[in-house]
Amino acid sequence: MGPEHVAHGLRVSYGLPYVTGDLVIAWERELTAPDSGELTALAGVLWCSPGELLGRPRTLREHRISRGLAPEDVARAVGHDTRAYLRMEEHDDWQGTERQSAALAHTLGLTLPDFITVTGREGRLADLLHSAVTTRWQAYVRPVGRMVPLDRRVLEDALQGLHQSYQGQMAATLSWGGGSGDSSAAGREFLDRIVERFWTAVRSDGP
Repeated sequence: MGPEHVAHGLRVSYGLPYVTGDLVIAWERELTAPDSGELTALAGVLWCSPGELLGRPRTLREHRISRGLAPEDVARAVGHDTRAYLRMEEHDDWQGTERQSAALAHTLGLTLPDFITVTGREGRLADLLHSAVTTRWQAYVRPVGRMVPLDRRVLEDALQGLHQSYQGQMAATLSWGGGSGDSSAAGREFLDRIVERFWTAVRSDGP
């Protein structure tokens, strides 16, 4: 189906008279994003689920849509006013108690990495991990543990492994005769993916 065919289906079958082929192209190129109603209609025209169109959801809104839930459903489940919940979605700024956060994770089927991302904690986690691999990892077991509720042994093994990998990579880069530029590039690449590396380490050491 070409963009014009998709636009025609949205206009005729879903009552979206303003949708044009150019708008569909803008969605495809990620120049703009469809709202919840448009995404549901688009999935209907393309005979798929909203989750399939989103790929791997990253935001609170995307997780809700991929589960086929209305904002009212999630707001009710977590004990928030619907308007307040929608503001959190709009600004990617989850505000909830520990109980509400647990209800959010259950309602949206969030994994621990997903939960950290949608509640806006990934940047803070990255900062802690950055410090852990570049200084003394032992000092960051407790701060990371407060953010990521995992067994202490799992956290210790993960942080120690990341620290050793980072320090070993930096030492190897220098011993191979690489200049400071090579060493800096290798270090930046490692640190840029530090959160991803952490989750991989945790999974490999988990039960």
